[in-house]
Amino acid sequence: MRVSGEREAEVLFEGFYPRLAGWCRGLVDSDEAAHDIASEAFTRLWSRWSSVDRPESYLFTVAANLVRDHWRAQARERRATRDLGAGREHSPAADQGVAVRSLVEALPDRQRVTVLLYYYAGLPVDEIASTLRRRPGTVKSDLHQARQRLRSALRGLHDITG
Repeated sequence: MRVSGEREAEVLFEGFYPRLAGWCRGLVDSDEAAHDIASEAFTRLWSRWSSVDRPESYLFTVAANLVRDHWRAQARERRATRDLGAGREHSPAADQGVAVRSLVEALPDRQRVTVLLYYYAGLPVDEIASTLRRRPGTVKSDLHQARQRLRSALRGLHDITG
């Protein structure tokens, strides 16, 4: 990395790391995991610095995938705990948050990443399209399909929990 590139990277880190870590924190409910994910996203960016056109979008995309990995690991841990018969109390609100998170996690990759970038990172459709190398219309279609899936799944959840 050139000296000017190093300075650009430093400025990006100083200005954007808190936002990315905060976004991750809202998704993983753990300060430690959020910082791990944000740090890993920056590490991956550094390794591709010269080939990334939109660093902030790239960071959100990498972090979205790392969040998904974190959710999967948590689900495995919950299953293992349940299978071992360890009892613990659940709150309905926590269960609902886990349910919504599970529904987002269950979306197909292209829809899940699009939902995370649009709704959780607040990126506009054009920026998501550029980052994911898709047309804006495709991103809009992915969002529409994801909303339909989530709406249907939430109706099913509501019917079950009553």
